[in-house]
Amino acid sequence: MSFGEAIQTVLRKYAEFTGRAGRPELWWWILFYALVASALSVFSVVPFGDGGNLGTVLSSLWSIGMLLPTLAVIVRRLRDVGLGWGHVFWLLVPIAGLIVLAIFLSRPGVPAEASADLPA
Repeated sequence: MSFGEAIQTVLRKYAEFTGRAGRPELWWWILFYALVASALSVFSVVPFGDGGNLGTVLSSLWSIGMLLPTLAVIVRRLRDVGLGWGHVFWLLVPIAGLIVLAIFLSRPGVPAEASADLPA
């Protein structure tokens, strides 16, 4: 799956938490998300409102708008490695949780039969 295909797939499945997502789909999406967030931070020198800046406003809007597809692709990827959606709560643990979740998401996928007993 190429970079563009991964972005199109994630955006097309904006709020679809069922199914599975391969490693390229998730990691290309994470790269795209980070690149756009970094590009939006360039606007942090432009003043906006009372003491704020345009970069903060744009980054906040981007993060809110892309929260659902990011969670959806993470849940689909967890299902692909044979884990349930509850493992997404590792994100709530400050540093170690992100590391644990990254390790889970980096594992190779399991056959569909092995993860068939997981809740949808």
